[in-house]
Amino acid sequence: MSDEEREEKELDLTSTDVVTKYKGAAEIVNKALQLVISECKPKAKIVDLCEKGDSFIREQTGNMYKNVKRKIERGVAFPTCISVNNTVCHFSPLASDEGVLEEGDVLKIDMGCHIDGFIAVVAHTHVLQQGPITGRAADVIAAANTAAEVALRLVRPGKKNKDVSEAIQKVAAAYDCRIVEGVLSHQLKQFVIDGNKVILSVSNPETKVDEAEFEENEVYAIDIFTSTGDGKPKLLDEKQTTIYKRAVDRNYHLKMKASRFIFSEINQKFPIMPFSARALEEKRARLGLVECVNHDLLQPYPVLHEKPGDFVAHIKFTVLLMPNGSDRITSHPLQELQSTKVLNDPEIKAWLALGTKTKKKGRGKKKKGKKGDMADTADGEPMVTKTKADSQE
Repeated sequence: MSDEEREEKELDLTSTDVVTKYKGAAEIVNKALQLVISECKPKAKIVDLCEKGDSFIREQTGNMYKNVKRKIERGVAFPTCISVNNTVCHFSPLASDEGVLEEGDVLKIDMGCHIDGFIAVVAHTHVLQQGPITGRAADVIAAANTAAEVALRLVRPGKKNKDVSEAIQKVAAAYDCRIVEGVLSHQLKQFVIDGNKVILSVSNPETKVDEAEFEENEVYAIDIFTSTGDGKPKLLDEKQTTIYKRAVDRNYHLKMKASRFIFSEINQKFPIMPFSARALEEKRARLGLVECVNHDLLQPYPVLHEKPGDFVAHIKFTVLLMPNGSDRITSHPLQELQSTKVLNDPEIKAWLALGTKTKKKGRGKKKKGKKGDMADTADGEPMVTKTKADSQE
């Protein structure tokens, strides 16, 4: 076996070291999510909450693999974002932003952690209120959660990406919601947050992806957005964009001194993973980032919006396609939901009844579930959603 082949083999889930690193990153990001949710209160500054999430991940990963011969990169794989109400995604403001949370806000919290380039991402929807979530807010969160549960059961060896796209759209429609267009769920590889194998949220004539079949020992970030609106979010203000990723295959000789300074800092600090402009010197960053983006040296993650009054939910999880079944390693329990819809569709119920594990003898002891891991709901519909019997619209 050549060194190249050996290296390739070691990066696979067949290596227990790789699985350990994925699960270590997942444990940290699940705890970071729990921390941020616990700090989400009315009048809390959004930027402070985002910084708390990132700081926690940096601290926790910094305490690992200190005494090893080979330097192991670790830290934030995706900056903490808190997108409020009809804001769909990627809102992670600069230090100067004064935006705060308000009672009743619907928050989409999104973050990622990596250890040695093995990435665990998670996103969760939380409503800033006491007691059960009701009405259309409950519908849109239940739609995202049920779509995520169905996706977990269909992202398995032998199934195709289009199977998942069609299924999640059917689930959203059952709650009178839509899957948000233009979202890609990517395969994850070492130091690659946007692998080539993808699941497209909604297929249409303008947006198509290559058909792909899931295989054992692959890892995916399953990204589900649901909306009570039309599911076609728009970029309203480019100045809101603060998250970027280095386009490693692009080169250009930058003209402005500020751009060269910022680009050098990015190459040094964030050569591969997405980062927040908050981590850069703010005045210089504003000038320099524009030229870098204009010449495709950086890939921006735009802040997108549905129409005011629309409810948007986001659930993202990382799944390992292990030989003994699918292992969802990132999640957070939902608040109690009282959806206005009753899920009666037999096909959706059949998907939810699929197991996620295949029992095989002789594969070692079963590990205890960590706090924050979602219980396997293989025997039927997820138990998080209650419905109002008198409100079957």
